[in-house]
Amino acid sequence: MSELPPITITQTDWNRLDALLSSERYENLPGLDGLRVELERANVVADDAIPADVVTMDSTVRFAEEAAGRQFELKLVYPNTAGGDGTVSILAPIGSALLGLSVGQEIDWALPGGRSTKVRVLSVRR
Repeated sequence: MSELPPITITQTDWNRLDALLSSERYENLPGLDGLRVELERANVVADDAIPADVVTMDSTVRFAEEAAGRQFELKLVYPNTAGGDGTVSILAPIGSALLGLSVGQEIDWALPGGRSTKVRVLSVRR
């Protein structure tokens, strides 16, 4: 895997996600460690200081899986609202991987079986 790109998140998202990590409701779900790593390395900014092209909670992200040449569009949501068409939980590996990235950035995404692929953020809508 390559070096992790810098990420930026809002103070509100950081506070809510930190509370989620501490919640007994979600304590046994997979994905907590991945989210914890992302929060620890994030640059946290005031809500009104987040650039428009950065992936935040409840934003819709269009991204490409580079090797396969496929594109996806998903809304990044909290686990209690995940499961609907076009949504992805922040606790899913791709959800926590996308959080805080900006348009043009890419990151390695872990796949089953120990493999990984590179994904690139193409657009962000709030």
